[in-house]
Amino acid sequence: MVLTTTTPAPEQYVESSTFASRYVRQPLPRFQMPKNSMPKEAAYQVITDELMLDGNPRLNLASFVTTWMEPECDKLMMASINKNYVDMDEYPVTTELLNRCVNMIANLFNAPIGSGEAAVGVGTVGSSEAIMLAGLAFKRKWQQKMKSQGKPYDKPNIVTGANVQVCWEKFARYFEVELKEVKLKEGYYVMDPVKAVEMVDENTICVAAILGSTLTGEFENVKLLNELLTKKNTETSWDTPIHVDAASGGFIAPFVYPQLEWDFRLPLVKSINVSGHKYGLVYAGIGWVVWRSKEDLPDDLVFHINYLGSDQPTFTLNFSKDLIPENFLHCGRLYIMENCIGNALILKEGIEKTGRFEVVSKDVGVPLVAFALKDSTKYTVFHISDALRKFGWIVPAYTMPADAEHIAVLRVVVREDFSCSLAERLISHIQEVLKELDSLPSRIVKDSHVVAVAKEVVEENKDGEAAKMGDRKIQEKVTKQWRHYVKTKKTGVC
Repeated sequence: MVLTTTTPAPEQYVESSTFASRYVRQPLPRFQMPKNSMPKEAAYQVITDELMLDGNPRLNLASFVTTWMEPECDKLMMASINKNYVDMDEYPVTTELLNRCVNMIANLFNAPIGSGEAAVGVGTVGSSEAIMLAGLAFKRKWQQKMKSQGKPYDKPNIVTGANVQVCWEKFARYFEVELKEVKLKEGYYVMDPVKAVEMVDENTICVAAILGSTLTGEFENVKLLNELLTKKNTETSWDTPIHVDAASGGFIAPFVYPQLEWDFRLPLVKSINVSGHKYGLVYAGIGWVVWRSKEDLPDDLVFHINYLGSDQPTFTLNFSKDLIPENFLHCGRLYIMENCIGNALILKEGIEKTGRFEVVSKDVGVPLVAFALKDSTKYTVFHISDALRKFGWIVPAYTMPADAEHIAVLRVVVREDFSCSLAERLISHIQEVLKELDSLPSRIVKDSHVVAVAKEVVEENKDGEAAKMGDRKIQEKVTKQWRHYVKTKKTGVC
């Protein structure tokens, strides 16, 4: 939930709708409950009229979240929308279906489940809640261990890459855990396992690896991380574990890259989260977290309630929630994922053929294309992002995290509903935008300070590597100008 930034005015009203005016004679208050009721048709029309100004979800290429499902899935969701699935006693069949989903996912991720055993996991409201729960489990396990050894347990930390999604920063801040980030570098936009293990100390509750970076879609090398961390644990007698944030890649890798070892096949991987509403192919609102075994989820984090009819164990941050059925039975997932990857390659090739961009995303990973302008002296990726809006496309532009802030990119996420024809249409619109921006005066504002710094750097660095460093300093200054330009126009990265 985004915090509201709207400042209500006491006398502000919703303007009368053309259609609603058949029922409504008085203007409606915008920030207060109306004193009188209104016909349901009018209320529907007033809200619908305002929602028309939203972007088209199908053309929102910023988001990993599913924007299309088959009609039968829509029917299932509507049939279940009035069920609060936390009421296990009242809705036992729904509970059984959710438990089956947890077991399906645990088996998909190669959890070591014995014969007759049930998988350990929960459904969540997206991967953000899943990560909070996994982080709490790691923190509690670490605290219990430190207490038993008579050591301080008030300064836990977690090691991640600087490319992690903001929910990791939220976990660290909300639950008082130090976040130790491995900085990025130009050309390498994921966590370096070697540097990550170097940052691990006795107070590290876990190392978080990402299967599908938000920035570039790339899979981090969880296998190498497991090997290096195993060696360090042996040398230090620690037992630092790994969590895999597979929000985007968890429903891709098992089907497209089945030989890739990133899951519970690696001994130090103790928990994995995945988003059903991303490449799980369902609408927003469902995520999952599964643990390797019941020993990895501390018992004292699980609550038992009985006021809904029977004893119900629960480990969630949210309580009441509706049911978003997972689409596990029908989908031919390998075909769907291969199709997404194929469309991403078509888009990548089209972008490369313009000769104007450098693609920074990798072919192996989440199907997306992230690309940077080769020449940003006249206009930037932010200008391109703005210009694509006139065609209806929502394509985010953003700068990379530390220490690669001077790199700014556009990113297109290829979902199931992004067809080959849409990819070709987007390429043609990008070409139109480039042609239009080329014909306009430069849109880069270089103040006297930037120009002075550029001249100074060029004077100091005449040739060779020194000159390249000079170019980089200039680029960093220009990037600061970009940030000033987009300070109030951020599109966000989902």
